[in-house]
Amino acid sequence: MKLATVNDNGNIKAGMIIGDEFVCCVEGEGADMAVLSIIRTGDVASWDAIIDTAERRDLADVQILAPIPHLIRDMVCVGKNYYAHAKEFFDSGFDATQKETIPSEPIIFTKAMTSLIGPNDAIDASIDPTDSVDYEGELGVIISKTARRVAKADWQDYVFGYVIINDVTSRELQKKHNQWTIGKGLDTFGPMGPYIVTKDEIDDLPSMQIQTLVNDEVRQQTEIRDLIFDIPTLIETLTLTGTLLAGDVIATGTPVGVGIGFTPPKFLKSGDVVTINVTGLGSLTNPVI
Repeated sequence: MKLATVNDNGNIKAGMIIGDEFVCCVEGEGADMAVLSIIRTGDVASWDAIIDTAERRDLADVQILAPIPHLIRDMVCVGKNYYAHAKEFFDSGFDATQKETIPSEPIIFTKAMTSLIGPNDAIDASIDPTDSVDYEGELGVIISKTARRVAKADWQDYVFGYVIINDVTSRELQKKHNQWTIGKGLDTFGPMGPYIVTKDEIDDLPSMQIQTLVNDEVRQQTEIRDLIFDIPTLIETLTLTGTLLAGDVIATGTPVGVGIGFTPPKFLKSGDVVTINVTGLGSLTNPVI
């Protein structure tokens, strides 16, 4: 199932995407929280049951929003989690916090929930006073229920589904502050979408490909299997001493090919368009202003 939230001529609606159509399951008051409610209850069957009678709209006639338009907390993110990117970042001169080329333990930070935007919303590069805006195509994991002390073997019990994330970053701010919260938490620097795909629709997670294009030029392309710390390890690590909640989002890291990996760096500028494709999860496109 592909869960989505849309704006239909000023009316917020939640439901499913089937082919080229949006199937409306909830509208009116509470529709902006309906996908989150389904994640918390796990009651996808209630939406399945009305597929044949629900209102349908062509996707071209609605505006697709972030599938969870209002996050419950900041995104949990993982840094330097692909081998080639870890070396790329270490060698770039922007890695002010790490002494290891390849991390020995997961690097965890958070991304402000106020950075969230949806598909086709603009990334506002003008907010960054350092003109060093970079893209990071990532696989996002949606947590299904309260998770504490989760063993690796049980990780799938706590996953609801997956989504595409662009962990947009100001590289100079990331470096200047010796941590990543400020450089990654700017308004509009958290594109997410176009929908959440439930885990039952994913047949081969390690073989899924992430591809990032800037103005139709392929910049990033790799498989999920290349993660340094896989999703079971991340969930075990995060819940060993803390708690994940239903609706939490984990951004699992970005592969090689970010802007700072080029000489000179290829930072985003007004007029650019960033598109991230992930196998089975669709495409997330955002213009830069």
